Amino acid sequence: MQFENTTALITGASSGIGAEFARQLARRGADVVLVGRRENALTAVAAEITADTGRKAHAVPFDLDVDRAGVLLKERLDALGLTVDTVVNCAGVGLTKAFVESSEQEIHMQLQVNAEVPLGITRAFLPDLLAAGRGALVNVGSMTGYMPVPGMGVYAAAKAFLIRFTEALAHEVRGSGVMVMVLSPGPTRSGFYARSGTSTDGARFQTPEQVVRTALKALDRRRPPVSVIAGSSNRVVRRLVDFLPVRTVLRLAESRPAA
Repeated sequence: MQFENTTALITGASSGIGAEFARQLARRGADVVLVGRRENALTAVAAEITADTGRKAHAVPFDLDVDRAGVLLKERLDALGLTVDTVVNCAGVGLTKAFVESSEQEIHMQLQVNAEVPLGITRAFLPDLLAAGRGALVNVGSMTGYMPVPGMGVYAAAKAFLIRFTEALAHEVRGSGVMVMVLSPGPTRSGFYARSGTSTDGARFQTPEQVVRTALKALDRRRPPVSVIAGSSNRVVRRLVDFLPVRTVLRLAESRPAA
């Protein structure tokens, strides 16, 4: 896929996979719009990208944990005169905690940011992509979306929703010229584990660079796959999940760090 002289919107772009998407898309010639809550971090990533690539990098501080986040973000970008050709929904939040010990706010936040927000952003921006007849929409899921995960039940369920939604949407817009894909990383070296309280014991980490390269390589294909899993070991686990009894999958998920 060609990104030169296009504009890409990336949420969760202040660090980790989101920031790496912004870096690699800019190196391919795209201007980038970085969205996240941490203004200082966004500004630093934007400055780094412009210095490294010469592309425009717009830092747009925005809290996605609000009602109608997609509509409000679209209005914000319209006011700034920014039209996007690629949307990467990368913002996510997880929590390792028993469901009965989780507060209503913690539960709502995970459903909001991991499911409702990408759904709303997709609804807000997809019509323009379809009207242009080109571009890409990438939703970042997780390996947890393919299995029940004790201690992260809400997060895993939200990612499962995002995966199935994206797969259905890709079928709906086939032939439109817009590529729709869901990317599911496994354990990745980012701030996710510190923020979520997830154990790193036994994890086989990929870097954000590896994860994003997997996604962009898939988009470069003549017929990009709808669902992409980053990491060969994660792809093996994904295949096993379909054949193992649920009780075995539960034990596997409980012992395997999330993404």
